[in-house]
Amino acid sequence: MRRTDASASSGASIEKIIRAAFAAVAFLVFCAPAPRAQATARAGSARNGLASFTGAVAIVDASAQIQTAQRQLNAGNYSAAITTLQAAVTQNPNSAEAYYWLGRTYYELHDYDNAITAAEKSVALDPKNSVYHQWLGRIYGGKADRDRSFSYARKVKKEFEEAVQLNPQNIAARRDLEEYDLQAPWVVGGNKDEAKAQVEAIAAIDPVAGHLARGVYDADAAKKSDQAEKEYREVLAAKPAKIDPYLEVIAFFQQQNKPADMDAAIQAAALVAPNDPRLGYWRGAALTLANSNLAEAEKYLKAYLASTPDRSDWPSHSAARGWLGRVYEAQGKRSEAAEQYRAALQLDPNDKDAKTRLDRLAKSAH
Repeated sequence: MRRTDASASSGASIEKIIRAAFAAVAFLVFCAPAPRAQATARAGSARNGLASFTGAVAIVDASAQIQTAQRQLNAGNYSAAITTLQAAVTQNPNSAEAYYWLGRTYYELHDYDNAITAAEKSVALDPKNSVYHQWLGRIYGGKADRDRSFSYARKVKKEFEEAVQLNPQNIAARRDLEEYDLQAPWVVGGNKDEAKAQVEAIAAIDPVAGHLARGVYDADAAKKSDQAEKEYREVLAAKPAKIDPYLEVIAFFQQQNKPADMDAAIQAAALVAPNDPRLGYWRGAALTLANSNLAEAEKYLKAYLASTPDRSDWPSHSAARGWLGRVYEAQGKRSEAAEQYRAALQLDPNDKDAKTRLDRLAKSAH
């Protein structure tokens, strides 16, 4: 499953189910190709030609600023990226792409109000862009989660559906729509039959993505973890050329408490992208889960925290802190463990596992 946190239980309240739905929607890699604004060439008099040339220079400048902002965004320097993009939209107020990246950057800071303003502007400027609608849906999801807003929750599905309609080949949007339909309650548009339809559509486009989508459906809707596992093993058998499918498989095995299978999937992923920093996080998690070589697990997790930005499409620093707390707890280092759990909760106050473990440490101390 793409989510790295367990889904809400069937007895959870509507608010908790909505939160789980929107937590699922936070996974697209930053390295995905950005949609490019299209410049329109205009013929005319010498004076109009000069105006067109000036406009072309402005667009080139915006492109350079956007590329700079993307580098800043990938490095986790979100404030600098916002400054760069604000300058870009000031100089190029019709650049839908600049507003798109501005919205995504605010999203990383959980500044959903400013993110919505920017993302809605990108859609207004380029209403036929599937990716812009998809990300507007994700940003609405963050707002709905934070404010417990049904009205924004309904907007999420509307934008995902628009993204799919505009580009039926947009697998990421289809998967977002599938997981929304699986996790959201019916009152805000959740529909398991529609989720299954997305699974079939995804499988027709890309077999590996289809196995991943069906794995999510089998685990969440059908509650058949054994059938879901078969789908994830099909992903490994297909030997994808990119690392992201492997990471979803690893996350599934982590949720199933199968560290040996995690390790096998990690080794397969390392053949594709040996230097991907996320592998360190998962190696640390697998060793912790296996209660094996905890000193090595500590090194992996500390290195991940020290060398990566906290970004929405990678394992969170809150989760890494939680695993580190578990390492220390297994080693009998109670104060160090409690420190890590508190740090995890400071980063993510909704981290239930960290809160449970911290409370348990506190009770056992008396």
